[in-house]
Amino acid sequence: MNIQTWLQAKYLPIALIALMVLTRFEHFGSALHLPDASLAVFFFAGLYRKKALLLFLLALAALIDMAAIQNGTSSYCISPAYVFLIPTYSVMFFAGQYCAKFKSLSLSSLSIQLSAVLVSASVAFGISNYSFYLFAGLFGDLTLSQYAGRVTQFYMPYVSSVLLYAGLFYALMLLVKVISALKTNQKPA
Repeated sequence: MNIQTWLQAKYLPIALIALMVLTRFEHFGSALHLPDASLAVFFFAGLYRKKALLLFLLALAALIDMAAIQNGTSSYCISPAYVFLIPTYSVMFFAGQYCAKFKSLSLSSLSIQLSAVLVSASVAFGISNYSFYLFAGLFGDLTLSQYAGRVTQFYMPYVSSVLLYAGLFYALMLLVKVISALKTNQKPA
């Protein structure tokens, strides 16, 4: 089974939806919660190459956020900047679409794909944080450089959680590939 065969499976969107629903409530994770997988989910959805899934996941993210707020989560991040989550998540989706063109799980292919995850997550970080600075109306007394100094502490957790999920995904794909190869090469006793 190659990566493209697995991605064409009809159950992949269900796994992505479940992953987002189960993790979206905690941005960086805690002892009791996994880190938010939303960015990784949009990347994986891009691998699946269905634009309708992008739209569905955008709506699902908004619904999960609304439910979280109604259940006591702070609404601090809900501002006019919230609409910039659309390009934030779209960057991840289109990076996934770019990576879908790779047909193998070779070391060079994986390094390019993980580099694409890192670059797209960094761009997503910039879009979400700087749009929040510009449009949330909460930082009138801070210069852009002061704000940047404050949010850089969140960069590593933001990017590392996406890299963690992507690394686990690709490790799973490699494991599936190895198991398939072993099954193919087995001879009956």
